[in-house]
Amino acid sequence: MKFFRNILDKAAPKFEKGGKLEKYYPIYEMADTFMFTPADVTEKGPHVRDSVDLKRSMIIVVLAMLPAFFFGLFNIGYQEDASRSIIENMLIGLYATLPILLVSYGVGGLWEVIFAVVRKHEINEGFLVTGFLIPMIVPPTTPLWMVAVATSFGVVIGKEIFGGTGYNIFNPALVTRAFLFFAYPSAISGDSVWTIVDGVSKATPLAVAAASEDVGGVTALIQNNYSFAELFYGFVPGSIGETSTLAILIGAFILIITKVANWRIMAGIMIGMTGIALLTNLLAGVSTNPMMDLTPQYHFVLGGFAFGMVFMATDPVSASQCDAGRWIYGILVGALVVVIRSMNPAFPEGMMLAILLGNAFSPMIDYIIVRKHIKRRQNRYAQ
Repeated sequence: MKFFRNILDKAAPKFEKGGKLEKYYPIYEMADTFMFTPADVTEKGPHVRDSVDLKRSMIIVVLAMLPAFFFGLFNIGYQEDASRSIIENMLIGLYATLPILLVSYGVGGLWEVIFAVVRKHEINEGFLVTGFLIPMIVPPTTPLWMVAVATSFGVVIGKEIFGGTGYNIFNPALVTRAFLFFAYPSAISGDSVWTIVDGVSKATPLAVAAASEDVGGVTALIQNNYSFAELFYGFVPGSIGETSTLAILIGAFILIITKVANWRIMAGIMIGMTGIALLTNLLAGVSTNPMMDLTPQYHFVLGGFAFGMVFMATDPVSASQCDAGRWIYGILVGALVVVIRSMNPAFPEGMMLAILLGNAFSPMIDYIIVRKHIKRRQNRYAQ
């Protein structure tokens, strides 16, 4: 590491103020802080001594996603031929996933660099997570040019126009997926997009449920195609990182014990989903919509619910910031998932739109709670 340190130190004068490459200082600063801990200290209070900075927090999130990522690699090959070895299936999955990952990081990173150079601010580590999330939430057959266009839209429209990391209202990775869903629906939905082998076509469990016409029999229809164990462990067609609820829960445990993600949001989502799902189950007998019969445990393991709950809704920028707001925000997202899935046949997934709607309401939730606290304190001290 001393070798790289010497190279960076020798190059520093060219990028610092007055140097020939001064305007490209954000690129130098990105390389320096990515490899080494910054030596700069705060000149004025408050002074915080902590080994956990934004870079380390982002890396922890990436590490927490690795169990779901590695299982996703295996599952891509497994969906074609379950008789192959784990290594063979993972290599097939890597062959399909690596190009998407490289395009996501390459295109998104380029936009990050362009905006940092133009605005003359440091390149933020936030895209470490966004660039990894995007391949996790798209089908393995998504054309690379679509990934590039959607990533550009997600980074520029979803984040940079608001001022960059820390100022974005919506989760950029979800904006990317929403763009794909509405701009190129045939590339992200339908039976044929979930496998990488010609002639192999499988419906996702949510697609099976949404296609049901038997009121009160949707759970039985799912069970005829996939067992609950297959749904929980992830041996089903789906987006690269969203199929294995078990792997996602391992990631949730890592995020919670490191306090990178707030458990209140996850708990709130589970409460909201369970409450509204039980309500729709009660109303299923008087409804002609089969999705009303879908029970909470199946909502939990179907589609992107678990992945969205753990890695998307807990985004510290676009989610609510205060504890009370996190509960309300989580319950709102969980309730909206079931409402969208059960009552709108055009959007059987639901989690993506539910989190984006939650993102839109989170500033208002925080504002109302903060104003309530201020008013309470004003009344207390007025006495």
